[in-house]
Order: sequence, then C-alpha cells, then structure tokens
Amino acid sequence: MATEKTSGRIQNFKRGAGLLMPISSLPSPYGIGTLGKEAYKFVDYLKKAGQTYWQVLPVGPTSYGDSPYQSFSAFAGNPYFIDLDYLVQEGLITKKDIKAFPWGDNEEYIDYAIIYESRFKVLHKAYAASNHKDTKEYKEFLENNSIWIDDYSMYMAVKAHFNNQEWLSWDEDIKMRTPEAMNKYREMLSDEVDFWKFCQYKFFEQWNKIRKYANDNGIEIIGDIPLYIALDSADVWANKDLFELDEDVKPINVAGVPPDAFSADGQLWGNPLYDWKKMEDTGFAWWKARMASNSKLYDIIRIDHFIGVVRFYSIPAGETTAKKGVWREGPATKLVDAINSAIGDAKIIAEDLGVSMQEVKDVLAYSGYPGMKILEFAFGSDAENEHLPHNYNPNMVVYGGTHDNETVAGYFGAQTPKELKYAYRYMGISTKKEITDAVIRTAYASVASVAIFQVQDILGLGNEARMNTPSTVGNNWKWRMPAGALTSEHAKKLVKLATLYGRLPEED
Repeated sequence: MATEKTSGRIQNFKRGAGLLMPISSLPSPYGIGTLGKEAYKFVDYLKKAGQTYWQVLPVGPTSYGDSPYQSFSAFAGNPYFIDLDYLVQEGLITKKDIKAFPWGDNEEYIDYAIIYESRFKVLHKAYAASNHKDTKEYKEFLENNSIWIDDYSMYMAVKAHFNNQEWLSWDEDIKMRTPEAMNKYREMLSDEVDFWKFCQYKFFEQWNKIRKYANDNGIEIIGDIPLYIALDSADVWANKDLFELDEDVKPINVAGVPPDAFSADGQLWGNPLYDWKKMEDTGFAWWKARMASNSKLYDIIRIDHFIGVVRFYSIPAGETTAKKGVWREGPATKLVDAINSAIGDAKIIAEDLGVSMQEVKDVLAYSGYPGMKILEFAFGSDAENEHLPHNYNPNMVVYGGTHDNETVAGYFGAQTPKELKYAYRYMGISTKKEITDAVIRTAYASVASVAIFQVQDILGLGNEARMNTPSTVGNNWKWRMPAGALTSEHAKKLVKLATLYGRLPEED
C-alpha cells in the first residue's frame, strides 16, 4: 500500500510534557476519583510542575471487569466520576445521604463492588430532588447529544429491568428493537430512562467545567479511546448492522491480537468486529459522530490499537485463545479522512505499538498523526531499536510505559545487571536506584514533541501500583493516588527538566 500522499492535515503539537492520571485514580473520600476539587488541584499541580498535557484513560461507563476499554457506550460519560460534593452544593443531596453508604476503606485502591452498590443509590436521590428537566441548559444538552443519548439511556434502563444481563439475553422483541417493544419499554421505564439522561447531564456539566479550567491554565487534555466497542453496549444494540453479527445477532468474528513474546496464546478481547463495508457505505457516519463527540471532550484524542485501522486480527467467535485468528484489511486512509472531517480543531495520537507493518507506517505517514515510543521497550536489543531516542523524529509521543505496562521501577527493577548494561551505558548511570529518574530525563531530552509519564513513575512506585496487566482479571484499574502524594519536590524536579529540555509551556 505504499503511498506518498498525505491527508493534508497538519497537526502542530506543542513541545511539552504531561502526566497520565486517570480520573478514577484521583484522591477522593468516595472510593473513586471524580471531577471534583481534587481534579482542579491536579490541574494546579500540572501547571506548577511545568506540564502542558494531562492524559486520562477512557471516561465512558464501565462494564463488568471495570475496564475503561470495555464500556457500555462510546459516547457517554462514567457516572462514577460525577462529584458528589458538587451535588451537595446544589442542594440535590446531603452529606448525610452520602455518609449513609460505604465507599471502601483503602485510599490506594478502588473497591468497585462497593462503589457499584452505593453510587447509583445516591445519584437516584439527587435525580429525585432535581428540577433540571425544565431548564434551557438540559433541553440544549439533549438536543446537542440526540444522536446517542436516547439509545444509551434506554439501553441502561432496559438492562436494569433485565437484572443487568447483556442485551443478547433480553426478551426477543426488545433485543431486536421492534417498534412495539421500543414504545412499550420507553413508556414502562420512562423514569429510569430519565435518570440515566440526568447522570449524563451532570457528568458533562462537570466535565466541561474542568476542561475549561485546564485549558484556561494552559493544560491540554489527552483523551484515550478504544478502537473497538464492547459487545454489551448501547452502540452494538442500536447499530447491529454495522458489526459482524450473524442472524441471531451473535458475533461471527471477534477482536484480539496474535501470540507474541508477551503472550503465548495472544490476547482474545472478544469485541465484535466492525463491518467495514457497511461503515463505508454510510460514509463512516457512526465513526464521524463518535469522533465529533470525543472532540468535544478532549483537546487531543489518542486512538488505542491504531494498527487495527489498517490491518485487524479476526478470531472466529467461540475460540478460547487468539491462536487461530487471521489478518484482514481495514479501511486505512478512508477512515483517516472520515476522522479528520469530524474532529474540528482536535488533534490525534495514534497508538501504533505492536507488530511492525509497512502498511501501518504508510497510513501513519499519510495521516500525519504522531505515533508512540516506549522507553521500557528501548534497551533490549541494539542501537537500531526504534524505541531508542536517537531514532525518534519530532512527530512522536514518548512514554516511559503506558497503562498496560509495568511501572518504570517495576520493569527495570526485575532485570539483572547484565540485562541493564546497555540501558546503563545509554543513560549514563550505574545503579538501579538511578533508573527511574534517568528514564524520565531521557524522554524529556528526546526530540519527541510530547513526553508523558504515569503518575506512578513520578512517585517511583513499583508494580504494586500497576494499572493493568493485559489478559488478566481481578486486580486491574484499581490504583489510586493518596492525597498529597505528589509533592513540591516532585514538581521542582519536573520544572527543572522541562526548563532544561525546552518543554515548559509557552507564556501567553
């Protein structure tokens, strides 16, 4: 697919640095991070630390397993992130209402089972006390989000009616969205449908305020979106014809990645695959709507698993591993053009990690999107390793590691002096104690326009603070930062590095 053409879109990323801090990981007395005062304090800290970017993980409503990459909606926000103290200030609930429920007793880890049981009971109280339905702001919100809000809210209400079963297990009429069933459930569950609309109204109300505060303080928000959509989602239920489903609306093929050095069985994600021909026949209307919606949330959108846009791994449904999949051709530049037409002033980062393919490099060159480099991957071979900084160009984003990797301290701490010999020589150090600071310094010194580190790495934490271990369940997405963990000393070190390597934000 060699091509010298480009999309014609020029993205100018400010040279700068940022921190990866999921909303869920912010300090909070209510078991999980929110869009409340700690989010504003984090923006203040970013500014104090000379940072330009705040990267978050996907902010959609999470499903079983609590992964932000398996959401009930590609458009909706997570009700867990609605700040309860702001609802108290609005007179919708009281402190007593909040304290009536448990929120967990460990400030460093999220207990999702407790959050699930408590959070929606409190939000229902706030909904019952609210007079939002007659306000101009609420009516405008519904109008501006009409492409998804009705389907999502209906989906969540019907899901609750069927004891939270996936939509494939619902009664046949509503599973297939017959007009009679839609009218029946819309009337029967009207109050619950309105509750879910209220949750979205409050999420976006609070999100828009924190984004404006960040932007006003010179901070751009990098949002992360998964390439694929969860089967158990409003998107698949409402748009079955856009996915590879059989006559019983069950997946024919599912997503994943093949076996590699990290996993002998590969990764079986289980997401339904897009029917790219149908998508193209509609002018990629669903994707345009998705990207337009995300451009209202974020200044920069990181597309996870960008490789799948070019070539995607297709695994027959029913397989228990990813070994029997095949590579198939994706929409490539056609989708890039559709995305660019929908995102306005927002910018894109392409997560292009994984199998190195010339087709991906060609499409990345066409798009102009920066790809990613990971310093944890840099020192295991020789000077030709593409993750080594001397092989970068400015149109790149460098990370110590992502949410899917070990922390820097955890990764390098497990290696022997022999394995670390090249890393020591490259970064001019001689002990493991120096390695986390050296990796951060090396990223800042590189020509890559953007350098991002997980907060865990700034704090020097080990793998006890790891966010996610792919292909495992039970202990992922739980880490939280205790209040006050990021200190003035951390900020001074980051400012010093940002000043030394030209990554300080531009003065207005």
